[in-house]
Amino acid sequence: MNLVFFDIECASVHKTIAKICAFGYVICDEKFNIIEKRDILINPKGGFHLTDRRGEHGLELPYDYGEFKKQPPFTDIYPFIKELLEDKNNLVFGHAILNDVKYLDLETGRFNLPPFNFEFSDSQIMYMTAVGDFSRQFGLEYITSDLNVEFTPHRAADDAYATMKIVEELCTRYKTDVFGLERALGMRRGKISGHSVIKPTSEAFERYERERNAARERRSRNREEFYIYLSRRRKKKSGKLFGEVFTFSRLIEDDIDVSKELVGAIYEQGGTYSQKLENCTLYVCEEDDETVRTKNARQLHDMKVISLAQLKSMLYD
Repeated sequence: MNLVFFDIECASVHKTIAKICAFGYVICDEKFNIIEKRDILINPKGGFHLTDRRGEHGLELPYDYGEFKKQPPFTDIYPFIKELLEDKNNLVFGHAILNDVKYLDLETGRFNLPPFNFEFSDSQIMYMTAVGDFSRQFGLEYITSDLNVEFTPHRAADDAYATMKIVEELCTRYKTDVFGLERALGMRRGKISGHSVIKPTSEAFERYERERNAARERRSRNREEFYIYLSRRRKKKSGKLFGEVFTFSRLIEDDIDVSKELVGAIYEQGGTYSQKLENCTLYVCEEDDETVRTKNARQLHDMKVISLAQLKSMLYD
């Protein structure tokens, strides 16, 4: 069996359209001996409107953009891509591959072509599972710098090569082949069939997602309970905190056993509470809090930022 690593670049991406302009791939055997590496340029039949992951402009592809108009359209390259990815002798990989699979699916819709049907694995999820960290998306540049792999970012064939090197390094660390690596990491391949796409995952990633979703539900319930409690507080006309308006970091708000007690004490002493930073005079957070809300609070000149310990001293000493 051969291993196929592929990557896609698009001239523009919208919700229902992805104009593919480059399809890069590496084919190797099960021992990672490269059989073929190729970058296929495609006329996207549209202009370039490139944005980064956050949707901001400024992303540049390492190609001569004028060259794309000389290339064949996706409809001409489609039969080759379909045969390559659907070949039962090929095991398909990509990095954050779900996006690329969806781009292929969108292009079949744009040009009224038969949909793809193949299974695929994701080197990003493999790496996240191996290092036990699902809190962030590890890009190719981060991982390859860690593994000392040189490549040109956003050149499709080089991204495919970097993906291959990540999987190869993981196989080396686990002292196994790709099949043994999938078993060791508890990987489940993704699949596209018709226009239905199932995302690749791992047992550890699924466990992380279940725990994360449960934590979100707890925070949502706690926040609702806190807001209901807050709505029932009545402002006093005097007290040592009269005129002071407090707000807490989300971490403190969500700990309702603590936050409800503190808010009750604040109102008893004439203070009030608001969820809007701009309305407040005092912001309470843990000293090591680096969340976005806390960073925004520190930038407000009329806002005094105090620690939880300082608030307790203010209320109870």
